[in-house]
Order: sequence, then structure tokens, then C-alpha cells
Amino acid sequence: MEKSWFVYILECQDGSFYTGVTNNLDKRMKAHAEGKGSKYVCHKKFKCLLRSKECKNKSDACKAECHIKTLEKWDKLDWFKQQTQIH
Repeated sequence: MEKSWFVYILECQDGSFYTGVTNNLDKRMKAHAEGKGSKYVCHKKFKCLLRSKECKNKSDACKAECHIKTLEKWDKLDWFKQQTQIH
């Protein structure tokens, strides 16, 4: 059985957002919380997961991540809201 892939956005202690993809959301959040998830989050310190969306596959998750990263800060959260309203 193929694992699900997720695109997610989290907030760092300084209020900045980080967007990423994973096939194990719980494990990835634990890694971020322990300072092992990414250099950016390790430096800025993990605060909380804000939103996540399950995607069809890794390719779709990566495409969504790239798109989200082009958006203004608060539009990123709106993107997740719009996705849940569509499906």
C-alpha cells in the first residue's frame, strides 16, 4: 500500500512560516520539534503545525509546496482553507 503524502505549513517561534512535504506527518513534526527537521526550523525553532493537506502522491505534494511558497504569508493559510472547501 502506497503511503499518503502531505503538504504542511508550520509556525516558528519568531512567527515565520515554513512549508514542507512528508509522508509521515507525526514523525516530521516530532523531528521539527526536536530541531532535526530542517535547518530553517532548527534555527527559528518549531512552534506549531498550522495546516496540512493530504495529496495524491509525492509529485502533487511537491507541486503544492512550490505554489504555496510563491504566496504572501497570510495567503498561504488561505490556500489550505480553499483546498478543504474544494474537496
